[in-house]
Amino acid sequence: MSQIFRLPDVGEGLTEAEILSWKVAVGDIVAINDVLAEVETAKSVVELSSPFEGVVQTLHAEEGETVEVESALVTIADSAQSEADADAPADDAEEANTATGGAETSPHNLAADTPGETKNLVGSGPKADPVKRRARKRPVVPAPLAASSAPSSDPQPAQQTSPHLDAVQQERKLLRGSLGESIGGLTERASALIEGGLRRFPNTAEKDLVANEPVGSIPRRHTLAKPPVRKAAQEMGVDLAEVTPTGDDGQVTKRDLLNFVAHLREEDHEDTLPESFWIPQGAGGDRIERIKVRGVRKATAKAMVESAFNAPHVSIFVDVDASRTMEFVRSLKKSRHFEGIKVTPLLILAKAVIWAAARNPQVNATWTDQEILLKHFMNLGIAAATPRGLMVPNIKDAQDLSLRELAIALNELTTRAREGKTQPAEMSNGTLTITNIGALGIDTGTPIINPGEVAIVAFGTIKQKPWVVDGEVIPRWVTTLGGSFDHRVVDGDLSARFMADVAAIMEEPALLLDE
Repeated sequence: MSQIFRLPDVGEGLTEAEILSWKVAVGDIVAINDVLAEVETAKSVVELSSPFEGVVQTLHAEEGETVEVESALVTIADSAQSEADADAPADDAEEANTATGGAETSPHNLAADTPGETKNLVGSGPKADPVKRRARKRPVVPAPLAASSAPSSDPQPAQQTSPHLDAVQQERKLLRGSLGESIGGLTERASALIEGGLRRFPNTAEKDLVANEPVGSIPRRHTLAKPPVRKAAQEMGVDLAEVTPTGDDGQVTKRDLLNFVAHLREEDHEDTLPESFWIPQGAGGDRIERIKVRGVRKATAKAMVESAFNAPHVSIFVDVDASRTMEFVRSLKKSRHFEGIKVTPLLILAKAVIWAAARNPQVNATWTDQEILLKHFMNLGIAAATPRGLMVPNIKDAQDLSLRELAIALNELTTRAREGKTQPAEMSNGTLTITNIGALGIDTGTPIINPGEVAIVAFGTIKQKPWVVDGEVIPRWVTTLGGSFDHRVVDGDLSARFMADVAAIMEEPALLLDE
């Protein structure tokens, strides 16, 4: 019985997916939960596991093809059915043999046809179960013996070979093979050297080069080098005979080897240099590159257009003295409690956003035409730039995490996003987002709100700037925070108070103790 595995809805309301790569081929045996394919949806890259076990019978789509949800992907046949199909030709052949009376020509049949003896009827008894036997290994017979053992009109017993004779013949065979390989290798090396000489001296005839070489010798100069240099050359795959020596008595030094390797790398780099991005006029061909919009890029574009033109954005900015935050981060890095955990200022900002949202709940909401949904939980989204495009996975119930747990969650979330392993569930039901544009050296920006949310905070770069403290201008670590808000839900006063609370934590992280 064959079963068809269809493309499931791996996300929320997704209608199609692109086949990135097949992990199985026709004829492969799969078990339940074995990965069949890797597909890209509008939200992430997902591995599809098999709900069936058996043998892959048909792949219904090619790599790079976009298929719709519920379309057939793989047909998997039961193992028993597959074995039955494979054994069918053998059974048919056996039945045909039985029908013809088993007329085979063999020494036993010939012997049974002698006069005066009664032949057993083939197929007269019950049919035995088919048994697969391995072919017996025949002893190696020398050519004269093989010729003499050819079938003749008078059947004779086969000649037996002794174990000692078998061993001698096998040893001679191996010796002939290894000698042939050695001679072949020497011939190829000599031919290569001769061709090299012809390239270096084009005016010299090949016969003159061969005539000048001693008979039976290989033209190869002896290379002098110390054992460490030889070992390094062996590890690099470099033939020391090709390296120009500069040491005493023509010895190849370590510097000679390194210069030779660097020269090879330069040549390889020159061969692989990319062509210029600009195509001159009149060069021919199309000077416009067309990139198909699909997957994450297509979903992101749709979401941004929906948000920008449906939600009236209002943006505000605030400069923050983040010197205390920088000191706090350095202290956490030295703490044994955070040993092995990556700690950055983004961690403090995330905690500040959670803290400020509890004081200004309307920034953690969703607008509908009939009502405003205030959410008493924080699924904190972190915008991440990945090779597949912009993705916004979120940390579920971030309000319940300690500072250490939040740091671990941030690291795991960003790592999975960069590797393209973010699952669709991680990007659903977000309530508020942070975009860390400071990682790219940008001071601030006007971010677009993630659909389904009403607020987003942009975290600019932190750098030293002149700052007035108690009437004196001193260098301080300063950053700029930018926020965009849906004006249907968040008024100007509320957005200002929210951003002021976030800035307060960045200026004095000790306020987090007041949670």
